[in-house]
Amino acid sequence: MFSNGAFKNPFADFDFTKVAGDFKMPAVNVESVVETARKNFAVLTSANTAAVETIKTIAQRQGDMVRAAMEDFSKHGSEVLAAATVEEKAIKNLEFAKKAYETAISNAKEISEMVGKSQTEAFDALNARVAELTEEVKAALAAKK
Repeated sequence: MFSNGAFKNPFADFDFTKVAGDFKMPAVNVESVVETARKNFAVLTSANTAAVETIKTIAQRQGDMVRAAMEDFSKHGSEVLAAATVEEKAIKNLEFAKKAYETAISNAKEISEMVGKSQTEAFDALNARVAELTEEVKAALAAKK
């Protein structure tokens, strides 16, 4: 390794081209890889866009629900103040509580259905792409045989 005090690289005389020439790398269809990535990205972008739109829709609907609840509460307060007896006030409070409970259950169900529908649509799109990708890989492997 050392001749006359200088370092000599042990691989300096080694011919890497001979070894590399014997090593066969499979051909990669770059167009196919790029197209697959483009399709995957398009499906993910579409799913994310749909999710954002659903979040915006749900937020708007929840705002509408809160606004309606506040209007009902204000109306209820006026009705209770207008009631002549304590019994009438109690009945109005019970009726309001029942209506508020039923509305809350209905609103929760509506929001839940919106979220469920959005998730189903997103998973369906992703599952369709996975199935498509599986077929593309099978076809590519079959073509190499």
